[in-house]
Amino acid sequence: MDGKILKYLFLALASLVVLYPLSVWYGRAGADLAFDETLSISLFPAIGLAAFSVMWLHVVGGALRVWLSKYFDFQKFVNVSSIAVFFLIILHPLLLFIGIGFRNIGLIFEINEPIYIWLAIIAWFILVGYDIAKRFKKRDFFVRHWEAVKLISTIGFFLTLFHSLGVGSDLQAGPLRYVWFFYGTTAAIAATYTYGIKRLLK
Repeated sequence: MDGKILKYLFLALASLVVLYPLSVWYGRAGADLAFDETLSISLFPAIGLAAFSVMWLHVVGGALRVWLSKYFDFQKFVNVSSIAVFFLIILHPLLLFIGIGFRNIGLIFEINEPIYIWLAIIAWFILVGYDIAKRFKKRDFFVRHWEAVKLISTIGFFLTLFHSLGVGSDLQAGPLRYVWFFYGTTAAIAATYTYGIKRLLK
């Protein structure tokens, strides 16, 4: 297949992966959006959906990295989109805190199952830590343990998956719940190949 065609197909798929969840969210919440004190609490679910969708592209694309890299610069795509993910995962809880008020953060544990909030907290530190670690990737310690670092970041992705399925307002019913199950299943297959089967085949 022509490299340009495959590149555009991948970019089209990537756009669909991110934009479809956002379109479902907008169909539910768009009519209620207002530029007032409720805006941040209305927007924060969309930020989470977008961040997770891009991370799914990283996990699944990582399993296909060798093949994809023959046709376009997949690593450049990961580098650029990782910057977006970093800001999205910072913004996601920040908008929630602004919406409910920083003094009321404890309410999050009262209105949701605490286990899902703790999963989100652990995942947040893992994913932010991974982005920080990338700045030191060439240091001897990280050179020797980079595969382990990537594996830990992938665990953070799956913790985010369970968190979103547990408390995500757009994921408790409707089409996105099935899309998220698909994302989770395909990501599990991709991760199993990347960190298990692929190593055995070397």
